[in-house]
Amino acid sequence: MNENRVQYPIRVLNLFTVMDRGGAETMVMNYYRHIDRTKVQFDFLVHREQRGAYDDEIETLGGRIYRMYPIYPQNFARYKRDIRVFFKDHPEYRIIHSHMSELGYFAFREAERQGVPVRICHAHNAPNGFDAKMIVRTYLKKRMMPYLTHLFMCGEASGKWLYGEKNKSRFLMLNNAIDAVSYIYDLSKREEMRRHLGLADELVIGHVGRFNPQKNHSFLIDIFAALLKKEPNAVLLLVGGGVGMSKMQEKVQELGIAEHVRFLGVRSDVADLMKAMDVFVFPSLYEECILTEGLVDVLPLSAEPEIWAAKILEKKNLPRTDRRSEIAAHGFDITTEAVKLQEFYLKAYEQNC
Repeated sequence: MNENRVQYPIRVLNLFTVMDRGGAETMVMNYYRHIDRTKVQFDFLVHREQRGAYDDEIETLGGRIYRMYPIYPQNFARYKRDIRVFFKDHPEYRIIHSHMSELGYFAFREAERQGVPVRICHAHNAPNGFDAKMIVRTYLKKRMMPYLTHLFMCGEASGKWLYGEKNKSRFLMLNNAIDAVSYIYDLSKREEMRRHLGLADELVIGHVGRFNPQKNHSFLIDIFAALLKKEPNAVLLLVGGGVGMSKMQEKVQELGIAEHVRFLGVRSDVADLMKAMDVFVFPSLYEECILTEGLVDVLPLSAEPEIWAAKILEKKNLPRTDRRSEIAAHGFDITTEAVKLQEFYLKAYEQNC
């Protein structure tokens, strides 16, 4: 790379709905914290007026946040006009990286027209089932394809859904890497967190995820209700927020198990909360990644809750060890993965700008 041609830091514009503590948002923040920000700086174009959970940190790290309104069908014409103005006002962006699935179409089209050379779309998940929105989603994702230069994905299923099987040769995997050091098991931290939560010798089942349909919280609660019949001294920790939380709170009340279920909301101490858990249960509809051999069992969602409960009891006493080497070997340690992403941006910038 001819570094004399690059004005550091190069600025990458990330497109999001809002920078709250969702999966994609947390993933990007993990990368943002670990890149060399003297070389690559992240900025954000979000589509809500309210501030997100990560906004303060973004600004502390030197990022800029621009705001637009939601991309709803009634706003399409207005959005086309305003995104055109945005790119005219901000010619400094030579790389855009959208995490909005097919809703990035309008930005990609305008960016291409205004000569932005690197236009990255990122597929974070694949939908399950069909609803009326799928008609519009399918239309937009097909219209979007000619304007993309790079097709990122977090998993093959998400890539195939968003970009199509025929484009598989262009898929680029970006793992949802974590700060593996912070997840090392620590007995003293476990005991401290359990005291903080008012837990003693309970069997603690945990889940981390936004309350939306894909996370399958309703089935998780059925599993836990079945577990309580076998292990009355059990507690379920639900970490995350979202519009579906109230319905799940109603469900645990109806089942009479509310005193055993903790809705902890959106948290910044997930790594420590996981140390307090005995078994992590994740009956998601369509996302999965298994790295550590011997620790994870996979059950079909068609299996009865009682089957899941029995498997939880089998797993409750597994030894807790340092698995950093396995995480890194599979490409999920943020320390090394952030360097790879940083070099990708710098190379793309040098080759196209």
